Amino acid sequence: MNVLIIGSGGREHALSWKIAQSPSCDQLFIVPGNAGTEAIGTNVDIDPLDFDKVNDFVKDKLIDLLVVGPEEPLVKGITDFFKVENPDLKVVGPTAEGAILEGSKDYAKEFMKEFNIPTAGYQTFSDEQISEARQYLDNSSLPIVLKADGLAAGKGVIICETQERAFEALDEILAEKKFGEAGSKLVIEEFLRGIELSVFVLTDGTSYIVLPEAKDYKRIGEGDTGPNTGGMGAISPVPFAKGDFLTKVEKEVIIPTIQGLKSRNIDYKGFIFFGLMNVNGNPYVIEYNVRMGDPETQVVLPRLEGDFLDALVKTADGKADKIDIKIVDKTASTVVLVSKGYPGSYEKHKMISFRNEDHSSVKVFHAGTIKKNQDILTNGGRVLAVTGLGNNIDEAINQSYHTIKKIDWYGMTYRSDIGFDLK
Repeated sequence: MNVLIIGSGGREHALSWKIAQSPSCDQLFIVPGNAGTEAIGTNVDIDPLDFDKVNDFVKDKLIDLLVVGPEEPLVKGITDFFKVENPDLKVVGPTAEGAILEGSKDYAKEFMKEFNIPTAGYQTFSDEQISEARQYLDNSSLPIVLKADGLAAGKGVIICETQERAFEALDEILAEKKFGEAGSKLVIEEFLRGIELSVFVLTDGTSYIVLPEAKDYKRIGEGDTGPNTGGMGAISPVPFAKGDFLTKVEKEVIIPTIQGLKSRNIDYKGFIFFGLMNVNGNPYVIEYNVRMGDPETQVVLPRLEGDFLDALVKTADGKADKIDIKIVDKTASTVVLVSKGYPGSYEKHKMISFRNEDHSSVKVFHAGTIKKNQDILTNGGRVLAVTGLGNNIDEAINQSYHTIKKIDWYGMTYRSDIGFDLK
């Protein structure tokens, strides 16, 4: 089977790594890929949003399965495009109508409200309602959460501890358009006190399997301080996510979501990422993503045993109830290494030094990297994700940080406390 993966981050490297293990994987291509995926499959220099060129490549290489990693192509309708232009191609990823669950936070909140899925109280305002939004903030309790409605690369959420900061964030999003068109609408949301985690399912729109859960660390600074990033690390499993809590997640969140999609006749074959808050043992949905998370994929996939490519094919074929995948009783930790200055401005093309990073229990997943001659250079804000797999959280974390000591480039930055709150 010939497989094409869309994307260039750590998630796509992890997907490539897992898919390549399948005995039924003949050729693996990644558009556009990175220096890590280049060692597993063949990188293809095509713009993932140029659907016509992607389709030409699909036909030329006789691609059987398309796996869409990031959210933007899904929101912009890549699955819909191939349903028309190449209906024989199997695609893992929802149609644009399903992808709007991530593409619009306002839509997602309305969806949750309609199908009685627990979430925080909220109000949405357009860029023509700035005065009304300020008035709403005047009467809101603190902290308060402000979210740009559209896609903002994981950076469009601002938690405001003071009213002054809330007003600043309001102006940044709606007036100054800090996040571009993603900020044409603003969701102001009640702040939930609890512990955050992510739960993932793979679904064909009717049947589903629950994948390992993970905890993502979004803030740039130690102790969860500083601005949000795309993710600085992750741990799986999450100690409190078991028993009654996971039963509630399935009953109150997963099942109503899939039934809601089905009732709207939305063609959904792919991943659903549930960003959750555990509030006194009860799950509340913070957000939906319509793909796997990054860096959560880097701790979820190492905990899966079985033919992952077969699971993806069954999903695309509407046979998710036939998937045979097991979750191993191990702990995975990943620590993201980023460029100096991230999530603000940063420099690229710094040469990365690796010293014996290969180890059976550690995997270094590439994100913002490119290969030039024989050198691997930084090419983004988040550069590498170092994943350890152990019998417990201490083993996994120690493996990650031990390996990090053997990696270096000018300005390399990372958090030294990933997973410590769960020990």
